[in-house]
Amino acid sequence: MTPPTTEPERSVEIEHTYDVDAETAVPDWCALAGVATVEGPERRSLDAHYIDTPDAGLARRGVAIRRRTGGPDAGWHLKGPLVDDARVELRWPLGSADTIPDAIRETAAEWARGDLVPLARVRNERDAYTLRDADGGVIAEFVDDHVVADDLREGAQRAWREWEFELGPAAPAEKEQRAALFAAARDIAYAHGARPAASASKLARALGQ
Repeated sequence: MTPPTTEPERSVEIEHTYDVDAETAVPDWCALAGVATVEGPERRSLDAHYIDTPDAGLARRGVAIRRRTGGPDAGWHLKGPLVDDARVELRWPLGSADTIPDAIRETAAEWARGDLVPLARVRNERDAYTLRDADGGVIAEFVDDHVVADDLREGAQRAWREWEFELGPAAPAEKEQRAALFAAARDIAYAHGARPAASASKLARALGQ
């Protein structure tokens, strides 16, 4: 049995993702209403191993389990399905690469049962920018990702670049205001050459979906 783990950290992820070409310039996010300062970029080298049931039962339900090293949130992550534009993410300590915490197995069983096996590896060179309001609150985090992914089932490798715009604690709480912020961010991203993401997630794209 896996030793007991601490209670997971819980967060809610609300983000939009865009595909971009290799030469696309990063926008000046001070052009976004409400943004007073932009910090960064902070370079992060991320390496995530995704696991699933052999038939990818979790992925089919929009659920992902990964062990990621690098960056401020290294650890075991379980990301729930997208509900009303948001995903709940649970994070446990990093622990061993060979030992999946029992708590993750038990939680994953809500969506799919069976052995958990390696599904994909996603390596990502990330430049992260923090968008702050006049009071220093974080409105959003913008990240510029250069991704190389290995589909461990088929032996295929895929590479791409994408942007993510994720709301922070100082973002509007009301749904309509959040939608307006995302729309404004989308217009800026599109003006710089971004386009809608081709896949629902990095895992989906790693698997050719």
